[in-house]
Amino acid sequence: MDYDVLIVGGGIQGVGVAQAAAACGYRTLLLEQSALAAGTSRRSSKLIHGGLRYLASGQFALVRKSLRERRILLSVAPSLVQLTPFYIPVYRQSRHGPWALRAGLTLYALLGGLDRQARFSRVPRAQWPQLDGLQQQDLRAVFCYQDAQTDDAALTRAVMASAQALGAQLQCPAQFVSANIDGEGATLRYRQAGQEHTVRGRVMVNAAGPWVAHVLADVQPTPRRQAFDLVQGTHIVVADPPPTGVFYVPAPQDGRAVFVMPWHGQTLIGTTETAYEGDPAQVVPLDSEIAYLQQVYRHHFPAAQARVVESFAGLRVLPQGDSNLFDRPRDVLIDTSLPRLLTLYGGKLTGYRATAQEVMRTLRPWLPPSKQCRDTATLPLDTEC
Repeated sequence: MDYDVLIVGGGIQGVGVAQAAAACGYRTLLLEQSALAAGTSRRSSKLIHGGLRYLASGQFALVRKSLRERRILLSVAPSLVQLTPFYIPVYRQSRHGPWALRAGLTLYALLGGLDRQARFSRVPRAQWPQLDGLQQQDLRAVFCYQDAQTDDAALTRAVMASAQALGAQLQCPAQFVSANIDGEGATLRYRQAGQEHTVRGRVMVNAAGPWVAHVLADVQPTPRRQAFDLVQGTHIVVADPPPTGVFYVPAPQDGRAVFVMPWHGQTLIGTTETAYEGDPAQVVPLDSEIAYLQQVYRHHFPAAQARVVESFAGLRVLPQGDSNLFDRPRDVLIDTSLPRLLTLYGGKLTGYRATAQEVMRTLRPWLPPSKQCRDTATLPLDTEC
């Protein structure tokens, strides 16, 4: 047996599993088709957060887990993950009034353990003019709480570097060709530099993100596939000076929550949620999405120029359902319908480490006994990766 754990996909979920497997002492190989964080993991909202809005749809366990993981990442990656003030303006036409929002922030703080990072406050009216030109017409209240920002691609690279320091191997670029699963493990074929290679592992993890179904199509025997939708999320970067914090504002068009945040000396605005069909490699921002985000930004910051200098789109994997895309569950789905093959559907940037721990618990029956050599909750992540 060449390896214990074979992983397909070099996004944040795949590298998180590689780190967790290597930390358990398992021989680990990760294959990535183009570059680490080449897809969704470099096209996110760059936030490490609990997900305040998920409270409205009852996803309390996800919020609690995410706040715990935020606390861990602030500790192990202080140069990559930093606390940032978040401002929520409440207008007369907002879906939730000041008392409802205060209740939500109180619950958010409780789920976060009521520590220093969980505190929130109401911004005095006298300070509203200092909020980066925020629209004040019909403004009833402004709340401030804390969440965190990161460079998602840099974080992904840092986690993979940690995995490699623990002994994991990376083949990149390496194109997955096919896999055959049997009672003893997985035989995986991949192409690199024009040559095809075959490796053998005890288990295989499909962490291909939007390409998850493409990988499953080349696995034998044919595994069951979960029903999911690909959902496009677009962000724009505008040339306006960055705000002093992250603003969590309601879109006037439909009431959706949109973030306006600092990003490398400019302003980042996102995101949208648009159903997507087609090749994941071909996803691009739609003109309608760019216009939508510009309208949200100009509505809340009337003096802004909103000149777009960059735009990007990523794909989320969300479970199919009757609810609208905005309200779909956001936690990861772990599928093991075929023994020795584990498939990850979805997942949040913030929760990658917890997801990896759950993956290793799920894989344990098919792996040999191994002593935990390092705890990923305390492993420092190097910002220079």
